[in-house]
Amino acid sequence: MRRPRCPLPFAPVLLAAALLAAGCGSARRELPSLPQAPPAATIEVAPRVGLALGGGGARGFAEVGVLRVLAEEKIPVAVLTGTSVGALIGALYADRPDVFALEYEALGIDEHDLLDRSLLSLISGGGYAKGERIEAFLAARLQHAAIEDLPLRFAAVATDLTSGATVAFERGPVAQAVRASAAIPGIFAPVAIDGRLYVDGGVSNPVPADVARRLGAEVVIAVSIPREIPASPPRTQVGVALQSIAIMGAEIGRCREREADVVITPEVGDVAFDDFTQKRRLIEAGIAATRAALPEIRRAIAARTKRVPQ
Repeated sequence: MRRPRCPLPFAPVLLAAALLAAGCGSARRELPSLPQAPPAATIEVAPRVGLALGGGGARGFAEVGVLRVLAEEKIPVAVLTGTSVGALIGALYADRPDVFALEYEALGIDEHDLLDRSLLSLISGGGYAKGERIEAFLAARLQHAAIEDLPLRFAAVATDLTSGATVAFERGPVAQAVRASAAIPGIFAPVAIDGRLYVDGGVSNPVPADVARRLGAEVVIAVSIPREIPASPPRTQVGVALQSIAIMGAEIGRCREREADVVITPEVGDVAFDDFTQKRRLIEAGIAATRAALPEIRRAIAARTKRVPQ
């Protein structure tokens, strides 16, 4: 005889659990949503901008115009490297980062401030200039005697006459380093520093963009001064040597320019290598070339601008 089926003893427990679950679910649906945390505040950090100033004799005064536009456009330069006249302009600005003071100083410079003897007599075969005058000129004007004390990071680029290596002077006397950087072969005597002889940086590195990068620049703007095209071939030994160096330097410079993010090439026209009378025209050429390059400069800076937590 079959026994009658009894209700499961745990049925009331299951029913209670189901009701409890339903109630909890209803309670969860009624809870207000928690407010979302606002996004973390961030700020933009602009990259360090470096300026690599090339050589070019008196034509290099166009670089003053480059610095003027960058200052007017609030594009701060944190690193300066220079070869030859670029080292001279760079040292003056790194010592006192005031573009109006730099322009005033530059306009007052003439050939006799920088050369021990007339450049014309040297090209005619009169021998070397010692280069002492350019060193004395800087020593009398700089507020900071040592490179490491300059308000801006700076390096003067020269060439080791024995090894041919590029040497960037990042420490030591500013005036001596600039003299070595501007010791044009055939014009100036080599400069002895710590037992080594140095000549113009343009022999190995006419546009030192790589040095600016190594010194911490994240965006590098290079200023390349076109070489002078003489109206007629040079006829003296020194003239031939200078023209040969200018040709080689232009070719090396084109390779070095590729290491920069932006290259500015002022249209210096027919101004001669040794013509110190057209500095105003040269500064205007630097201004025009830099204004034309501003969109490219801003793109390069924007591409390397970072957002970091505030």
